[in-house]
Order: sequence, then structure tokens, then C-alpha cells
Amino acid sequence: MTKIYVLIGKSGSGKDSFFEELIADKDLNLKSIVGYTTRPKRVHESEGVEYHFTDEAGLNKLRNEDMIIEERCYHTVHGDWYYFTAKDEKILENIEQNINYIYIGTVESFVKMKEYYGSDIVIPLYIEVEDGERLARALKRERKQDAPKYAEMCRRFLADCEDFSEENLEKAGISKKYENMDFDKCLAEIKEDIMKNIG
Repeated sequence: MTKIYVLIGKSGSGKDSFFEELIADKDLNLKSIVGYTTRPKRVHESEGVEYHFTDEAGLNKLRNEDMIIEERCYHTVHGDWYYFTAKDEKILENIEQNINYIYIGTVESFVKMKEYYGSDIVIPLYIEVEDGERLARALKRERKQDAPKYAEMCRRFLADCEDFSEENLEKAGISKKYENMDFDKCLAEIKEDIMKNIG
């Protein structure tokens, strides 16, 4: 049966790096589910890879067509940015085909996807990094941007402490945590768990 692995973690936890490694692993043979956002593209991001980049008109069109599984609005220092997950009928059609997917999400998107696709299909992969290390990584990434948004980086860091609280993780049914202090070791542990599910 199909599995959808949702990579979850605070900003700077390494989700994008893990995603790239997992999607490239031919043994895992994972297909990507690409989310949507109305925020501006970052340097080195590409349409349809990290996100589908749209505007509020595009979001409203999908809302009106009842194609949204979940959406979140972040009130940033640069205005409201929406992130959302759209329905994909191909996934439902392929449930019995053992086609497995990976998606970068949040606790909230994981819960909504679990409600939509089923808890036996949607599996969380929660990446955890010590806050000081995470902040250093986020700052390093932000410095590479053409127009660094340091205030937004700080807002996200503080918001993540609330959004990813132990209480919220427990309510969502997320108990397993992958410690990302050694990337290769953490990646090996995630791959091993995925192989157990699909093998």
C-alpha cells in the first residue's frame, strides 16, 4: 500500500537537504508531493521543485474548486504568506500500487493529510535540531539571499517554538524524532525506517 512520508521540522532543521537525498535514492523510489506558497521565491529555488509559487488569486481559485487539503497563513513582516497543500487525485488512484511519496510539511499539514489520505498511509518524519545550531543554520542560509530578511527569520524561529511544542507533537501523534546533529547518521536512520515500511 502507498505511503506518504511527511518531513517535518522547525526552520533550519535540514528538511530540504533530507528531501533532496531521499528523493534521489533509487532504492527508496519516492515521488515528491510539491506544496504551494504565495511567498517570494528564494535564491536557488525553482518552480515545481521546492514549491509551486502562486499568488492569492491562484489560492482562491483552488479554494473555490475545493482542491485544498490544508492551508496556513503566516503574518510576516513582509505581509501575509500562505502555504498550502492541494488535493492530488493521482495519489488516491495509486493507493494500491505501492507508489510512495515524500512531502515537506508542518505538524498542521501532517494532521490534515492524515485526515484526508488516512493514518495508515501518512507517516511523519520529524527532524529535530538543537535550537542554537538551528538558529546558526538559518542565519547562514539567510545571508545567502539577495535581500536577507532577518526580521522574518527571527519571527519564524520564535513561532516554531510554539508550533512544534511537545504538546502539539503529541496531539498530532508524532512520537518518533530523528536527531539531526550528524546528517549522514540521521539520513541512514530515516532510510532504514522507510525501507522497513516499503520493503
